[in-house]
Amino acid sequence: MNEQEFRQEVADWMETHLVGRFACLKHRGGPGDEEAFPALRKEWEQELAAGGWVGLGWPKEHGGRDLPLALQLAFHEEYVRAGGPGRIGHIGETLMAPTLIALGTPAQQARFLPGIREGREYWAQGYSEPGAGSDLAAITTRCWQEEDGRWRLQGQKVWTSLAHESEWIFVVARSTPGSVGREGLSFLLVPLHQPGIEIHPIRQLTGEAEFNSVFFDGAVTEADCIVGKPGEGWKVAMALLGFERGVSTLGQQMHFIHELQLVIDVARANGAARDPAIRQRIADAWVGLQGLRYNGLRMLEEDTSSTKVRPEALIYKYAWSNWHRELGQLAMDVIGVAGDVRSDDDAVRRLQQVFFFSRADTIYAGTNEIQLNIIAERGLGMPRG
Repeated sequence: MNEQEFRQEVADWMETHLVGRFACLKHRGGPGDEEAFPALRKEWEQELAAGGWVGLGWPKEHGGRDLPLALQLAFHEEYVRAGGPGRIGHIGETLMAPTLIALGTPAQQARFLPGIREGREYWAQGYSEPGAGSDLAAITTRCWQEEDGRWRLQGQKVWTSLAHESEWIFVVARSTPGSVGREGLSFLLVPLHQPGIEIHPIRQLTGEAEFNSVFFDGAVTEADCIVGKPGEGWKVAMALLGFERGVSTLGQQMHFIHELQLVIDVARANGAARDPAIRQRIADAWVGLQGLRYNGLRMLEEDTSSTKVRPEALIYKYAWSNWHRELGQLAMDVIGVAGDVRSDDDAVRRLQQVFFFSRADTIYAGTNEIQLNIIAERGLGMPRG
């Protein structure tokens, strides 16, 4: 099957499945909107799984389809073009699963991959802490092994997306007492529904609470729920972050296209499009989005199953987060004074969400300052500051 035929297959499937009770999910559940219809979006994940649309790039021996990169990209683009909702299973499918395939044991792969592939088990990411956001190496959450081999955890993780909707969380914790920085860390797989774990929502400016603080007070996980060896947590964590810049990033940019179109539609409706300065900013946004896509394609030229991050990927987060923040500001300028109050107009409300949420884009997953340091040190070979 060639790419065009595959794209048509995806479009046809979406047209016949994103209907009925799923129709309300179109273009919902993205960043800043992840509290939308969580139960129904989980059912949608299972609908996707039944259609064979989960694990497209996974090896066939792990239940995937082992599709070439071009077809994986085609799926993500057509999915968003059809209004596919934000994926609750994203962290499991695109971060946890590739990490287990690359670094997990056969037993871990057999235990966890089917639940991810079938849309039955959802994952949260336990990296950031109140005193360790962009500086992940500063984490203080502790873990230790009991006499029976099981691991216990003590500490707190924060900004944990959809932890309240997840069954599992992967946690980077300090397993060597007295260790500092990148040394002495371990990467654990922890069930969330147990005594010793409390999940507290964090209310955002958008009114949503998709983020959480997760407190561990003697929480436990089994001896074999560690990826890599004790002390290898940093290596595993960095490998996982490499997968974060995988093929689904192009799908994210397709969602940006939808948001930009909302800006254009509102500008035409309220007359803001007659302002030459607004028209120029819209044109600049469109050009910037094309640049993001071309850089994304360069970034994905090689096998994304590799744990090595391509140089092009180093600039990706800095580029898209600043572009998206500017889009949020453009959206509010297009709306004008009507944006100062909560609106019943769906397009205006969505653009207000884009504005509020995009203010955080240049902070989470590594601040602008951290991203520039990474580009300087790892991309340009400059000395560490």
